[in-house]
Amino acid sequence: MEIKPKHVVSLTYDLYVNGEDGTEVLEESATEEQPLTFLYGADQMLPKFEENLSGLSTGDSYDFHLTAGDAYGEYDDEAVANLPLDMFKGQEMPEIGSYLPLQDNHGNRFQGQVVSVAEDAVLVDLNHPMAGQDLHFKGAILNVRPATPEELSHGHAHGPDGHHHH
Repeated sequence: MEIKPKHVVSLTYDLYVNGEDGTEVLEESATEEQPLTFLYGADQMLPKFEENLSGLSTGDSYDFHLTAGDAYGEYDDEAVANLPLDMFKGQEMPEIGSYLPLQDNHGNRFQGQVVSVAEDAVLVDLNHPMAGQDLHFKGAILNVRPATPEELSHGHAHGPDGHHHH
């Protein structure tokens, strides 16, 4: 079956990014035992990722690159925030390099990486961990099926075979 909107896609992937020496490094993957399953066309995935899968069918393999601009954006030097230390009262001080779950004024959740801890503030980098990186995806389409009415109303897939929430 061909991939199109309102279909649930299960696939494997290997995601490569360029390491510091220019060679490709495997960043993350999904296997046949633990595939990535998503509702196609529901804004869950990077738009250019979906565009590259358009028209593929069960059993097809794929291999494509996304530029940083088409993936998680270019690195923004100004996307840093100073969080006042009193936000962390009664908690352990965050470690440099760790990720903090944050929320903006609109309720959007995201993560910031702790860059430094000063006497009065914690400096957090709000860029996506893969910002500024070109991504290279390789993988295979395991299954394509029409989404169920429940999946369409919820806006996401319920597992490879349409399992329900527990």
